[in-house]
Amino acid sequence: MRVSVPAMLCVGLAAGALLADDQAGDQAVADQLRADVTALADGIGARSVMQGDTLARAERFVAGQLAKVGWKVERQVYLVDQTECANLVMEKKGRTKPEEIVVVGAHYDTVPQTPGADDNASGVAALLALARQFAGAEPDRTLRFVAFANEEPIHFQTQLMGSLVYAKACKARGDKITAMLSLETMGYFRDDRGTQKYPFPLSLFYPSRGNFVAVVGDRDSRDLVKRVTKSIRATKAIRCESASLPGGIQGVGWSDHWSFWQAGYRAVMITDTAPFRNPHYHRATDTPDTLDYEKLAAIVRALRAAIDDLVKAPQERT
Repeated sequence: MRVSVPAMLCVGLAAGALLADDQAGDQAVADQLRADVTALADGIGARSVMQGDTLARAERFVAGQLAKVGWKVERQVYLVDQTECANLVMEKKGRTKPEEIVVVGAHYDTVPQTPGADDNASGVAALLALARQFAGAEPDRTLRFVAFANEEPIHFQTQLMGSLVYAKACKARGDKITAMLSLETMGYFRDDRGTQKYPFPLSLFYPSRGNFVAVVGDRDSRDLVKRVTKSIRATKAIRCESASLPGGIQGVGWSDHWSFWQAGYRAVMITDTAPFRNPHYHRATDTPDTLDYEKLAAIVRALRAAIDDLVKAPQERT
């Protein structure tokens, strides 16, 4: 087929305009991500049930941001040493398959005495960005956004871990969760060789530059890992690596997706790989100025595509 020069020029101009729109959109998202991370990590600082009212202040910030765009925020309350803690739950009921549920979650607490910009204000900021973008959506499957309390030690992988409290309640109700995405430590990137580490023997197979986002799941979640990775790569927004590994390998279960595995659900972690890349992990130096908000915005764009795919009924996919 012959295409005229003017037609080719119009196509090129249209593609350029779309690219410019994407870039402008990503920059606006990046600016909001920076503002949210700064509000959590600098404005509140360490966010822990063991440090006064800081966890409650973080909860109020997250709930307030979500209420601004019209989400009805429900609190799943439980006690930790007589202190009230809460998971924050937002739900958009599916149109055609409401019984099938996709969960997107991030924990809003930190290790005591650390500002937690990457771990995990970056994940919370991404959760807020996605919740804003899906506020007016009409998904086929039910979509839930959840902000979890108490992921960090001393509650990590205990009965008081917020995501485990939530996942067990879902299981008890008989909720049919078809996919769970855990947004965990997502904002630190480096292009230099040797900036990315791995537990042995993964370094034999994966790149040494810390410039990608990772999708990580256990063996039972391998199909979900593949599907999310495919969606992220299709956007070409961010480089993506993935792995389905035994849950006992160091780092594979280090976030809220682990809780959903315990309840028999398929779940993956979206991450910059945390201590395997970020030298500020669980340190007082985990501050907002160390993060790359443009890349974090690119991850948000890629995750929107992945979530869009997960909440669509099969017959409506193209």
